Amino acid sequence: MSSSDTCQSTYCNQGWSEVLTHMSPYGYANFGIAFGLGLSVVGAAWGIWLTGSSLVGAAVKAPRIRSKNLISVIFCEATAIYGVIMAIILANKVKKPDEATSQLPENWDWAGYYYAGYGMFSSGLSVGLTNIASGVSVGIAGSACAIGDAQDASLFVKILIVEIFASALGIFGIIVGIIQSNACTFPIAALE
Repeated sequence: MSSSDTCQSTYCNQGWSEVLTHMSPYGYANFGIAFGLGLSVVGAAWGIWLTGSSLVGAAVKAPRIRSKNLISVIFCEATAIYGVIMAIILANKVKKPDEATSQLPENWDWAGYYYAGYGMFSSGLSVGLTNIASGVSVGIAGSACAIGDAQDASLFVKILIVEIFASALGIFGIIVGIIQSNACTFPIAALE
């Protein structure tokens, strides 16, 4: 490729590093909201898939387990609800500037502006990734619960306790996400 074929303008993207460093903090905040919600739903779906397939298969041998093992599916669904809660919290933190202008003033709180965007991105990503882990672990524990309960009914409560601890991972994730996003407030006016 000759030098005449390459872009010489100031708006030419030279790679991902330029794209990521020139993205608006509002973009980072909204991606954090999307990742938090989307990955939480993926974790819940994955857990429900693991639990549900084992539950349906084990219910062939022992139909009595169908209704009481639905608690495993509810625990998996809770991970998606944690993502929805965090998305609502983060979406309420995104504020637009008081004056609609094409360019922000020089005395704008740039540090607070970028801090809010990056903080909300990391908060959403933390909640989303934690909820994937929580959904999968609840799904595996729920699968074991259904299969074990089909073999021996006394195992249900014992394995359910493991499932509760697996579900607690999602609660820890949302707590960490709330702590991360606590100080994230978008400036709405220029500094004095």
